[in-house]
Amino acid sequence: MSKEIHIHNVREPQIIIEDPIQLKFASVYEFLSLTVWGRLPGQIQRWISKFYAKVFNLSISKYIIKPYCKIHYKESNYLDQFVPPSGKVEYQNFQDFFIRKFKTLPKVNAKQAWPCEGLLCDIGYVHDIEQTNVKGDIREVHQIFGLSKNEFHKEYIFTNVFLHNKNYHRIHSPVDGTISRIQHIKGDLVILRPWFYKNNPSIPAFRNERINIDIKDRKNRTWHLSIVGGPAVGTIELPKDIKLGAKISLLDELALFYLGSTCCMVSPEKPRYHVKNSLVSVGDIY
Repeated sequence: MSKEIHIHNVREPQIIIEDPIQLKFASVYEFLSLTVWGRLPGQIQRWISKFYAKVFNLSISKYIIKPYCKIHYKESNYLDQFVPPSGKVEYQNFQDFFIRKFKTLPKVNAKQAWPCEGLLCDIGYVHDIEQTNVKGDIREVHQIFGLSKNEFHKEYIFTNVFLHNKNYHRIHSPVDGTISRIQHIKGDLVILRPWFYKNNPSIPAFRNERINIDIKDRKNRTWHLSIVGGPAVGTIELPKDIKLGAKISLLDELALFYLGSTCCMVSPEKPRYHVKNSLVSVGDIY
């Protein structure tokens, strides 16, 4: 990505649009991801991903954190707004940096906020989202979220935020509400990068392993979130207090990724400011 996400203490509607990445041989990358890698048995995908992820747990990997930040962030003090995870006083490896935590969560001047940070690579009414062929099985958007058609509101808005490796990788609640469903769907770990899939950037969400969380807001409307893993994802982890029937507040933490991720959402409202290929951040007004 050519432009950076700037994290502010109070979220203002500052919209940054990314120029879509154009791959000369996008169809080749799609073939390699879906047909070559995607047809490997799931156990082999996980074994390779687990091996790859181990590299970022090595203590020597902590030495790439500062150069990585210098390359990807304009702010020289970027890391000052975060702390290492699990009460650690310093980052012991790159994985610690990847799952960094905010010292103080952003302040929100609205009742709804974006739950994550990344590139809004797909957006539209549920009934307009393309079907996709998953190993000979035609799937529709409701199947990303593990629901049947009659459980899904077709006039709701679908969004897909791709989290680049440099992005903050914790997912937060977009609203105040009550958790009404938690579901784990096993699947593949195909590559998530949306520019690999020119015609349908959300293809990986139809077929990859994911955790679905539904939140019933104060108006009794359901916000559906699908937290999608990709290659090298060791774990999608939920905090202990995230369970069925739990009351949650805006920006409470819902989940974190250990390397690689996408967050899909179906919501009863349209985003107020953001459009396709814009960058969103945790706490931005939805």
